[in-house]
Amino acid sequence: MTTPFLMFEAIDEASMQALAQRLAGLVGAGDLIALAGDLGAGKSTFARALVRALLKENTAEVPSPTFTLVQGYEPEGAPAIYHADLYRLKDPEEIYDLGLEDARDEALLLIEWPDRLPADWLDDALVLRLTLPEESARGTRRLEFYGAPRWDVRLKGLAA
Repeated sequence: MTTPFLMFEAIDEASMQALAQRLAGLVGAGDLIALAGDLGAGKSTFARALVRALLKENTAEVPSPTFTLVQGYEPEGAPAIYHADLYRLKDPEEIYDLGLEDARDEALLLIEWPDRLPADWLDDALVLRLTLPEESARGTRRLEFYGAPRWDVRLKGLAA
């Protein structure tokens, strides 16, 4: 991966949720947000906060799609949201069995474990890498944003 165009160091869970809420105002139909990181890095936590912000319901039930593989949401007056956890996929071609390809242009896709996607799916994606740095305080994470130049321009105000 290249150098991130945006990075947040030692961010706690509350700050991560606030960041997801700000990001919600900058994403929409046709966007793919790839959430990369090890087990326990906070991918589902970030996705849950983002989905709740898009639904405009802070207490909405947003389960991890670990077992269902895909969870769908229909926000009122906004594009559909599909949150997928690809951890259990063995082959990138299995993504086509999930029906996400049909939704790519009209929905927002949140994909955990994007390394299991066909490579071309990430060409225009926003990739968010979450890590638990060893030297950071307990419960904090590093968030690094990668993507095509259009994302750098689009997310300029996210750090403010």
